[in-house]
Amino acid sequence: MGEPSQKKQKTGSNSLEQLKASGTVVVADTGDFESIAKYQPQDATTNPSLILAAAKIPAYAKLIDNAVAFGKANGKTTAEQVENAVDKLLVEFGSEILKIVPGRVSTEVDARLSFDTEATIEKAKKIIGYYESVGISKERVLIKIAATWEGIQAAKVLEAEYGIHCNLTLLFAFSQAVACAEAKVTLISPFVGRIRDWFLAQTGEDPTGDADPGVISVKRIYNYYKKHGYKTIVMGASFRNVEEIECLAGVDYLTISPGLLEKLLNSNKPVPRRLTVEEAKKEGDAKISYISDESKFRFDLNDDAMGTEKLSEGIRKFSADIVTLFEMIEKKVTA
Repeated sequence: MGEPSQKKQKTGSNSLEQLKASGTVVVADTGDFESIAKYQPQDATTNPSLILAAAKIPAYAKLIDNAVAFGKANGKTTAEQVENAVDKLLVEFGSEILKIVPGRVSTEVDARLSFDTEATIEKAKKIIGYYESVGISKERVLIKIAATWEGIQAAKVLEAEYGIHCNLTLLFAFSQAVACAEAKVTLISPFVGRIRDWFLAQTGEDPTGDADPGVISVKRIYNYYKKHGYKTIVMGASFRNVEEIECLAGVDYLTISPGLLEKLLNSNKPVPRRLTVEEAKKEGDAKISYISDESKFRFDLNDDAMGTEKLSEGIRKFSADIVTLFEMIEKKVTA
């Protein structure tokens, strides 16, 4: 993928169209098909929390029924049937989303595998196999993996040996971003809002705009990648307000919730490009490396209290949601 194009903004266009015109690819952060169709994003991303919420909508009952039937037909034990049904459900949602978006969908690996490289690789291959069985190329899927050391190593293997594209998520610390670039992953999702949440809780201060610590983090990563020629896409995620989005106009990708997409759609506020490759090359940090240096990576991540705490919290939350999803499917499999 090349650098975002610098299109001229249309006079009188809404803020969402202006954001797209700034060179940023807009991605919908939802499992709700109607929302995706309304905002016309290039890609869509999901996670267990979003799938769990969407699975409770009556209109999507057919997808659950299909997944449960698949699980029952493809497993000897109840545990195998449930696991296969859940994996199939993720693919059912992804397949429907790909009927709406022209680009790619992100499908998440079970967060309970975040510290198991081999299990993550096998799960990713399984999910891609399910997509290919319904005629969807692996080129249209991003496998979403937590940016632990083990997850980054799994993504490195998946990209290099299997041509499976990965989206490294729950990314809070600069060390995670550096390691992901060196692993040549396709895309990373640095979380803006959750970084802001942490600093607000720690200090009681709530800086906004360019002083927002989440915005600062994504800018630093973007500048570093562009300065050193890394091809990994930077996709800002987890926003708390429109201002955070506006401050990152020009970054490669942004994944945005329906609520904030609606605000952008209904606003005519100018959204000029704020990030450019030219400026990034001037401002980026000096190069560092974690290649084959797990201990240095772990030390630097551990030295970042915010990154360490938010990564652990995110894995716990996604794990809890996948467990809830498993429980919901198990009731249907055993009914």
